[in-house]
Amino acid sequence: MESRKKEAYVTWGIVAVNIIYFLFLDLTGSSENVEHMLRHGAMYVPYVLDGEYYRLFTAVFMHFGISHLVNNMLVLFILGSHLERALGKVKYLLFYLGCGIGANLVSVGYDIFMEINLGIPMNTVSAGASGAIFGISGGLLYAVLVNRGKLEDLNTRQVLVTIVLSLYLGFQSVETDNLAHIAGAIIGFILAVFFYRKPER
Repeated sequence: MESRKKEAYVTWGIVAVNIIYFLFLDLTGSSENVEHMLRHGAMYVPYVLDGEYYRLFTAVFMHFGISHLVNNMLVLFILGSHLERALGKVKYLLFYLGCGIGANLVSVGYDIFMEINLGIPMNTVSAGASGAIFGISGGLLYAVLVNRGKLEDLNTRQVLVTIVLSLYLGFQSVETDNLAHIAGAIIGFILAVFFYRKPER
């Protein structure tokens, strides 16, 4: 009974939704086609500013190509289950969505700033669960620190290495929204302050 309570059903459900939506996108067109992704909910700041706010949500469950999906889902499955057990299922789901949507909002604000101040057009189409996943990393970092450097089989060094390595790999690609990654991690750390409570001994 106790082991069933600890199963990471929400994490599995999020992974399943991502896979199902990816299959839908590939069966109806191509997940690597920008116009197709844009029609089905990818992030595009001009459309968001025109009132299509749902893109802040739908883009969190969309991926450009199979490697993008697989890489994100592997990290989500490994890290997400730890945080789900630490927060509880409802808090974890709210936390995940808050990090994903929050990271997208930061990207929107940045694009607006760049166009107003530097004249750089807002023409980027983006999608992916990375902002939410970095949020999980930030949340785990807080939980590990609160527990004096250890949470289940995770320690502070492991979480920090994961964050730094993921950021490093992101900066190696010009197609990666690194700001969303950083924002996700910061948002995750801040949300964990309110969502996570150290268990009573």
